[in-house]
Amino acid sequence: MSKGRITGIGGIFFQCDDPKAMREWYAEHFSLITDDYGALFETRKATNPNQPAYLQWSTMSRDSDHFKPSKSPFMINYRVEHIEALVEQLREQGVTILDDIASFDYGKFVHILDPEGNKVELWEPVDKVFTDYSKGRTNK
Repeated sequence: MSKGRITGIGGIFFQCDDPKAMREWYAEHFSLITDDYGALFETRKATNPNQPAYLQWSTMSRDSDHFKPSKSPFMINYRVEHIEALVEQLREQGVTILDDIASFDYGKFVHILDPEGNKVELWEPVDKVFTDYSKGRTNK
């Protein structure tokens, strides 16, 4: 079985007082294409430049539970390969695993805590779903 590993950044999430206004500000001043989820950035996979990869940038309310138990106002999502093997490897190394792997049509997710208590999201993506969803409306 292959060991799991991080392959890149999958998302950046941060808390703010007014998520909608913050998205609008970034759209106005930086020409980001935004929606209710934030902004979707299209990149290319280093191992196969012909395949798109995506990074989600999202604003969230300060009272969101999405970051708990971390006290940090941000969370980084890492794109990973072989999430099951990675979770097992992390568990054996004593890393705090916060939940079970959750599967959706756009990928598998699990949350961990780093040594300073920051919540980290690990994501094994299904990029085709974002290609179909975005219909070319991504930030490149």
